[in-house]
Amino acid sequence: MIYNWLALVALQVSALFLVLGIFLILIIIALIASAIRVVPEYQRLVVFRLGRLHGVKGPGLVLLIPVIDRGIRVDLRERVINVPHQTCITEDNAPVDIDFLIYYKVVDAERSVLAVRNFEQAAVGIATTTLRAVVGDIELDDLLAKREHINQTLRTKLDEVTERWGVKVTNVEIREILPPRDVQEAMIKQMAAERMRRAMVTEAEGKREAAIKVAEGEKQATILRAEGEKQAAILRAEGDRQAAILRAEGYSVALEKIFNIAQQLDVNTMTLQYFDTLRRMAESPATKIVLPLEFTQLLAPVRELASRMGSGSHRSRHEHRHERKSE
Repeated sequence: MIYNWLALVALQVSALFLVLGIFLILIIIALIASAIRVVPEYQRLVVFRLGRLHGVKGPGLVLLIPVIDRGIRVDLRERVINVPHQTCITEDNAPVDIDFLIYYKVVDAERSVLAVRNFEQAAVGIATTTLRAVVGDIELDDLLAKREHINQTLRTKLDEVTERWGVKVTNVEIREILPPRDVQEAMIKQMAAERMRRAMVTEAEGKREAAIKVAEGEKQATILRAEGEKQAAILRAEGDRQAAILRAEGYSVALEKIFNIAQQLDVNTMTLQYFDTLRRMAESPATKIVLPLEFTQLLAPVRELASRMGSGSHRSRHEHRHERKSE
């Protein structure tokens, strides 16, 4: 019976040692696991040894002393803070709600851990106070137009403060500006009136352009008509000239032929033509007075006497006028 009891005690002791061994192995594994850290490329590990800063480790495999060393991971990638709607009062006492985004990245992992406890909360606090100060100097009508100015002012102010924290504010973007409802309705009416004005201006410009085009077309048509009439007149004048030349040439040829024929006629033939013409004239029932050609020859001495008398009277008047001048 004693033998059985001793066997039982030995079995219990061996089980206890087994459990202790397993526990020690687990503790050793846990210590080894806590001592080995794998730091990615976009992170750094800030190591504290017995509460004092030991340094910044990474990237890659980092070995820590269990229980003695403590590591804090710091992400170096660019991150964004979404700041919800903040109510601000403009210079003309109009309340507006503004929300914006803050983009930042850690440039010094050591200072980001030692200099500030909660960077995001601190950045939001500085950004909201700066936003209220900037908006307080701007009137509501200019607020929407100065969005870029507000972004630049916020970024500069945040960058000045966060530089000592080892954090770089890369950008600040206002996402939405919400004026009061009555102001929004007034802005909608103003935009509608502006669109109507632009439409009327565009319509007037279109009508003016159309009138100009029509006038230009009429001008060009008038010019073309005038050019056409000018060319037609030139062509008509040229045609009339050519016709006159041809008629003159025809008359010239006809006269030349008449002259050639007349040269071949003798006195008897002309006399016969003369009597034939008198016969045809006599056939007409109208009353006629015919003066033979010889009658004009009988009047030749009378014309000669009249001309001599006229020249003598003219000479006497001239001599009488000369005598008066000499007296």
